[in-house]
Amino acid sequence: MRADSLLPHLDAAYNLARWLTRDDHDAEDVVQEAFMRAFRYEHTLERAESGRAWLLAIVRNTCYTWLAKNRPADVVALDEESDAPAAPPESNPEVIVLQSAQAKLVNQALEELPVGYREVLVMRELEELTYKEIAEVAGIPIGTVMSRLARGRDLLKRALEKRMRRAS
Repeated sequence: MRADSLLPHLDAAYNLARWLTRDDHDAEDVVQEAFMRAFRYEHTLERAESGRAWLLAIVRNTCYTWLAKNRPADVVALDEESDAPAAPPESNPEVIVLQSAQAKLVNQALEELPVGYREVLVMRELEELTYKEIAEVAGIPIGTVMSRLARGRDLLKRALEKRMRRAS
């Protein structure tokens, strides 16, 4: 595998960076830095099972480095032991407006989650990585991936319920 074979994964890299930094411009900067790192360490790509997972691990690490430097309050330790907490397309304009409003609510609620939960949800639900790939990218055991997904989904559900109560 060569580093130039990673270009098809540019959108996934940006998507992950965007969700972790919560800013388009910051995500662009992080992805640029991550690709520079990827090209610098291209020789380690040969040992990777998946070029996509290898790249996303670099993007993730670059995001955390950037967050620690620029927004340290966003990087909080996750308490793994605590109890912290798609519809078919329609052509009806009213349904389209409702789906758009729902997507906005979900995006806002997702952005409120701690970055550790947000990252596994983005990798699983939006980027469709396997649990094994997420574990490889995040450098955590598969069991931790599963527990973070469960807790992240629960936190997302609670955040959505709270937003829905405020809206009504």
